[in-house]
Amino acid sequence: MIVNSFDFIWIFPLIFLCNTAIQMWRKGSSGKAANLFLLSVSYLLFWYYNKTMTLVLLGVSLVTWLGALAVRRYGRKASLTLTVVLLALLPLLALKYYPFINTNLGALFGAEKGAGALPGLNLAIPLGISFFTLQAIGYYIDVVKGRVEPEKNLGDYLLFVAFFPQIASGPISKASDLLPQIKKRREFDAANATQGLKWLLWGMFLKVVVADNIGLAIRGPLAQSHLYTQPTLIGSVFLYSIQIYGDFAGYSFMAVGIGLLLGFELINNFHRPYLAASVTEFWHRWHRSLSIWLKDHIYIPLGGSRCSKFRNSVNIFVTFLVSGLWHGANWNFVLWGGIHGTAQVAEKRLGLQDASGSRAAVRAFRIVLTYCIVTLAWLFFLQPTIPAAWSTLTHIFSPTGKNTADLTFALILAGVVIAKDLIDEYAPRFRPMHSPYVAVRWVSYSALMFMIMVFAVYGEKFIYAGF
Repeated sequence: MIVNSFDFIWIFPLIFLCNTAIQMWRKGSSGKAANLFLLSVSYLLFWYYNKTMTLVLLGVSLVTWLGALAVRRYGRKASLTLTVVLLALLPLLALKYYPFINTNLGALFGAEKGAGALPGLNLAIPLGISFFTLQAIGYYIDVVKGRVEPEKNLGDYLLFVAFFPQIASGPISKASDLLPQIKKRREFDAANATQGLKWLLWGMFLKVVVADNIGLAIRGPLAQSHLYTQPTLIGSVFLYSIQIYGDFAGYSFMAVGIGLLLGFELINNFHRPYLAASVTEFWHRWHRSLSIWLKDHIYIPLGGSRCSKFRNSVNIFVTFLVSGLWHGANWNFVLWGGIHGTAQVAEKRLGLQDASGSRAAVRAFRIVLTYCIVTLAWLFFLQPTIPAAWSTLTHIFSPTGKNTADLTFALILAGVVIAKDLIDEYAPRFRPMHSPYVAVRWVSYSALMFMIMVFAVYGEKFIYAGF
């Protein structure tokens, strides 16, 4: 579901009411009726936004489900594991990575540009294909490793892969976390629903007010950096870091909120990442479900930290190269992952990966330093090519333009986000949405709803939905 659209505003309340009615009607049952309803809704919503790729979603789900059952019957054979993983990855490789592989092989061997291109592969990357593919493959590998038992109920497994709040931009749920919730009986819980509405409201504000208004303000300066002054460029680069946080965290918070309203607890992908005091800590706070997936299925199988220091450094670096390539089939994403991998290797070798015992002033300095590293790295994430990112970087430090952009409103929105994260991190007792005083809570709710109604930008795409 595209949760920042007008469709969501009227469709989700109907889904919530129907789901709650089914739970009450079938009270005392195992929840099969509610699961069937949510599975139907998930597939219908995905079909509505991408009819053709619904078959891909179903295919990846069936391959990993049948593969897991085959593991139980035939054992953990390497050939079976490789076959299932390759079959599950095939749509992702064809639609997302084939053009990248083909272009680079052509350049390597001197072929003409576009030589050997397969017809029909110049499509946009399907909605959420990287997310549901990783979730399905993660389940299958967990079965192979003996971490979870194969799921016998096809309907429950299809819902696990296609659950609509998380399919577009995650989080990437582990089978051990989500499948037990699918299988148990769920009842309406007023406390969870209230918390879910809070997540939904704050997530919506982050996306449609903060991220999308900032995106409109900085679009020009970041697209044509040579035309703008240094203060405008510095402000725009700073604001992009807030935009991508608001965009991705906004979706994730809405997914958590929707999950709670439907009776599920999804992993919270974000834990105030820009207050991290090291790049290592940043990845414990940013896109946490992907970090866990990479740790379980890339870093640890490579040897993790139970090896020599050099090998451990290689393992960290390779893991983040994979992270970069997962985000996009382009060399700028590989470089972005390499920057994060290099920073973490350096921190580990210097003993700087953990700043929990540092004095307040030292930690504050390290937070600012980490933020600067992460923000400059975002340039290689933002721009379509490495030369374009480098051009923006050089214009920041050697400005040539004279144009300015009005960033006032965008900076105010960024200040609201930073203030909330600081309060949540260091003064949680003063969180207005969780205040013990009813008046304070409702003033904060009303202010957010007013901002959404007045300043929302609806229909803007989620940045991470393209991954």
